[in-house]
Amino acid sequence: MIRREDVFKIGRMGKPHGVKGEVSMQCDDDVFDRVDADYLVLDVDGILVPFFIEEYRFRSDDVVLMKLEDIDSEQQARELTGCDVYFPHSLADNGESTEVSWQQLQGFEVLDHQHDDRVVGRVAGVDVSTVNTLLEVEREDGTDVLIPASEELVVDVDIAGRQIVLDIPDGLLEL
Repeated sequence: MIRREDVFKIGRMGKPHGVKGEVSMQCDDDVFDRVDADYLVLDVDGILVPFFIEEYRFRSDDVVLMKLEDIDSEQQARELTGCDVYFPHSLADNGESTEVSWQQLQGFEVLDHQHDDRVVGRVAGVDVSTVNTLLEVEREDGTDVLIPASEELVVDVDIAGRQIVLDIPDGLLEL
């Protein structure tokens, strides 16, 4: 069984492309530039399901046309429309690349460097809907805080320990 903490969201399935089961995918992460993968994980009705990739090609910088195994008709492809797409941490964390995407930090513990590496919370999501990417951090008390996803704030990233240390500006956590 695939657990949510073992994957991170990279996009969303769009409409079918053609009649042979190809589907478009809006991709928020450059994972295809960093890692070769045989499969993706889709959230189908709340269940994480792996789908093996037959082939894919980029239509634009953020749209991928994808053919998945056993999806051979427009109707089958249409059933995947709107499904969130996830990528396994285990494949992205293979150690071959030193680059980490913001989306890959989902589930990481956030530590505040300015306050002796105090735990702030966990990255629940990444908001890319505006020009400034934001980390959606869920605090231990259940409240949420938005922290700018800026390379200037990153002190350290421990992929194996699933932690990110940020130099969070004074007052930001009190907003």
